Amino acid sequence: MSTTGASLKSLNGESTVYTGLSEKEAKRKFEKYGPNTLAEKKRISALKILLEQFSDFMVLILIACTLISAFMGEITEAITIVAIVIINSVLGFIQEYRTEKTMEALKGLAAPVARVIRDGRLVEIQAEMIVPGEMIVLEAGDRVPADALLVDANGLLVDESLLTGESVPVEKTLESGSKKAENIGDKLNHVFMGTIVTSGRGKAIASATGMLTEMGKIADMIQNIEDEETPLQKRLDHLGKFIVYGCLVICAIVSITGIIRGEKVFTMLLSGISLAVAAVPEGLPAIVTIALALGVQKMLKRNSLVRKLPAVETLGCASVICSDKTGTLTENKMTVRKVYTGGSVVEINGGSLSSEGEFTITGKKADPLQRASLKLTIEIGGVCNNAVMVKTIKDNDNAFDKMKAMFSKNEKWELSGDPTEAALLVLGAKAGLTQEQLNNSYFRIGELPFDSDRKCMSVICETRKGEIYAFTKGAPDIIIEKCTKIYTASGIRELGEEDKRIVLRKNDELAKEALRVLGVAYKKLNSRNYDNVHVEEGLVFVGLIGMIDPPRTEAINAVRKCRLAGIKPVMITGDHKITAGAIARELSIAMDGDKVMTGTELEAMDDIKLQSIVNDVSVYARVSPKHKLRIVKALKKQGHIVAMTGDGVNDAPAIKEADIGIAMGITGTDVTKEASSMILLDDNFATIVAAIEEGRVIYNNIRKFIRYMLACNIGEVLTMFLGTLIGLPLPLLPIQILWVNLVTDGLPAIALSLDPAEKDIMMRPPRGAKENIFSNGLLNLILFRGLLVGLSTLAVFISVLYFTKDVTTARTGAFVTLVLTQLVHVFECKSERKNIFEIPIFNNIPLVLSVICSLIMIIGVVYIPTFQGIFKTVPLSYYDWVLVAGFSALGPVISSFFKVNRKYI
Repeated sequence: MSTTGASLKSLNGESTVYTGLSEKEAKRKFEKYGPNTLAEKKRISALKILLEQFSDFMVLILIACTLISAFMGEITEAITIVAIVIINSVLGFIQEYRTEKTMEALKGLAAPVARVIRDGRLVEIQAEMIVPGEMIVLEAGDRVPADALLVDANGLLVDESLLTGESVPVEKTLESGSKKAENIGDKLNHVFMGTIVTSGRGKAIASATGMLTEMGKIADMIQNIEDEETPLQKRLDHLGKFIVYGCLVICAIVSITGIIRGEKVFTMLLSGISLAVAAVPEGLPAIVTIALALGVQKMLKRNSLVRKLPAVETLGCASVICSDKTGTLTENKMTVRKVYTGGSVVEINGGSLSSEGEFTITGKKADPLQRASLKLTIEIGGVCNNAVMVKTIKDNDNAFDKMKAMFSKNEKWELSGDPTEAALLVLGAKAGLTQEQLNNSYFRIGELPFDSDRKCMSVICETRKGEIYAFTKGAPDIIIEKCTKIYTASGIRELGEEDKRIVLRKNDELAKEALRVLGVAYKKLNSRNYDNVHVEEGLVFVGLIGMIDPPRTEAINAVRKCRLAGIKPVMITGDHKITAGAIARELSIAMDGDKVMTGTELEAMDDIKLQSIVNDVSVYARVSPKHKLRIVKALKKQGHIVAMTGDGVNDAPAIKEADIGIAMGITGTDVTKEASSMILLDDNFATIVAAIEEGRVIYNNIRKFIRYMLACNIGEVLTMFLGTLIGLPLPLLPIQILWVNLVTDGLPAIALSLDPAEKDIMMRPPRGAKENIFSNGLLNLILFRGLLVGLSTLAVFISVLYFTKDVTTARTGAFVTLVLTQLVHVFECKSERKNIFEIPIFNNIPLVLSVICSLIMIIGVVYIPTFQGIFKTVPLSYYDWVLVAGFSALGPVISSFFKVNRKYI
């Protein structure tokens, strides 16, 4: 693994704010540390990926069956098996070849060019040429090209959401926000590769480049995560081995028995091999692939794009969903929830992009325009603002739709600018004060921009009456100290110490509710000739505005459904502990007794300790990418099947490590999408629940056709095996067995994969990670029903042979019985809990049609002369049909009588 890049420890203080590095020194460092790029592991060749598709255990079985079938002259069966192997291998190759693009997407987040100071001059260079010690110049709109330590910052705000998950840009200062500063979000005097400067400007010395940056560490984690087999792959591998061992035993018993009876050794070996080949369900891998592919199509209609076929089933047995907060569980848009003004707390509901919202005080509706202090609070927030709010009208809308949008009560808006300021504009729209109306009432004539020292922003504006005002917003503790008066419900009066204590106490109360709080104030000026130094002194305090990135409404319902399905939702976020806990409680993710853990607390414990408490933690706050990785690993160690959702680069390592990674399609980065198994096209947490349901349905359907195919194959083998043991002529010819395997087994099995969900599918607990595919009595059902199929078929063969003395007629009767018993049994396979008389037959029309098709084909084989010659059949008499029908119906009657499903067997 390459370790391109360097850390701050090796800089030696060679760069200065004024001159930067010299070209000579930059060249020397470039030769020492290499390019500022993300290194990649050696790629696996396409040929190797293709060859690996043929190393699967089940595929090797099929290849062996192909050789045996060809050797025995069964060319049709050999060709069929070869086709199945090739189709499955091609599908697997396409899926795997497309999944290793994570590093390419990660590289796309690096800045293409950067501005640096070299030899005292500002120059633009390729970002990959940046070296440690480089003096980087940053302005609004720039993508940070390397990790760097700030040496100058003027109103610098940086969007670090792709690394931390926080939705609000971080204010950068020259001092660290924490003494320890373990987490990225706490390092206020650092900027990081890939993040975006949203406003302000600054200078920073490159402290780490390439793979030593925070982005590089994420890349390293992604590349060092080993792919694991999914639960479905493990179960099918177990099934394949079970079948092979069974086949070897059957082959040995039949061969040895025949040899003991005096049969030719070669003849008996061929007979044993024939039975073994018949026992292998060669259509199983193909039908599994078809079932998964059909599931992918269903999930696509429900806004889930599956990138890896086994993920369909894996999601169905997820027991934990680890979800990023921002943009996944929340709207990723700040929304004003509460305003404290005039001695009252006003609550506001409604969406973050809608003008529809209700103002209430202690549960009673309030008109914001009739309360002077509330109206003024809203006006100050909307005027002291640089965001832009535009009503959404699509270009392709017709004239009627555009007119409807313009005058709709529930208007929709597009917002640009700082999320906090955008939320203030939406608050105004909900009160009936749009940005256009505010701009018409207050004409801006000056501005004092926000900076980190003052922690506030002011605008100077003039009303239509010619009055001049200074409107100010900022940190509540700063604002209150700049005020000498307070705007109360009864008017303006002097601000006393008790008033300050009340305001600060309300600020703390709102903050504990995870609200981001702003204070607003104003001052009337005498003229346009104001003094910048003193304009923010002697203000009138008006109110506090509390806002939050609100939970998605559909996410609340989705979490509830997850809990009903026995799935534990876990929130993992870079946000502060208070914010994360409040959101988690509102979503019902954090329940009574659940723990909220921070990244600092997690850092202090080893993996053993984490594993011991991981089941009790519902919320992880202020965590880094390596923490997320540890959490997912700890959950997996506890036996959970873990799903991880996310959108930022910081989620990618954990998404790749999880049993199934789920990326956001709209807000998700390319890195996250490439690392994921599934993408939510609508970024809707509720879509995950739909995907879980689909995954459970698909797995149940896979169990259904495994039950059907194995019971049928066991019936075929028992018919031949027992017939050989008691010295009867062959009950079935190889061509007849082949017909049953390819037609009767295939069509209904495929149709079973379309079976709809059972009503209680989302009321059952998730399957265990180590659950065998034959668990919960499925193996007993298969063996019992396979025995009935074999005995019924053999009974008809013996009966017809006894009455007619004709082997061909007896074989025809056995052949038809075998087909009919299987077609009846396919309806039993629709449920493991009900008998055939309780199962809804007609809720799967493709299954009914496939059975009808198979019936028509078997009648054709028996009565059409051309097929009679190929399959060695003869027409059956009325009495033969009565015998066949009676024994075919015997199986489900016996099964129902003994209540096989879950009670006695």
